[in-house]
Amino acid sequence: MIFQVTIDQLSQNMNEEEANRIGPKGKQFFGVVKVGERGQIVIPKHAREMYQIHAGDKLVVLGEDATKGIAVLKSDGFLEFAEMIRNAESKDEIE
Repeated sequence: MIFQVTIDQLSQNMNEEEANRIGPKGKQFFGVVKVGERGQIVIPKHAREMYQIHAGDKLVVLGEDATKGIAVLKSDGFLEFAEMIRNAESKDEIE
């Protein structure tokens, strides 16, 4: 199970309301998207609204080899996260 979602649930054609009820609190499941010929995907409207993603925004795409997982983050949030990691590493070096 991923995000406590079964394979059967992932394979169904769900509407937005059904997809919203699947994920555990604090985790979102927005449904399934199809990859276009040039690798493009459409981020579901509910996800764009929830995370305030607008045309022209820059996104960071991260991957994890072991799970083959991909994460998409707004670049400003990612840069803040990267700065936190950098600060933590600097603090560890000082100690």
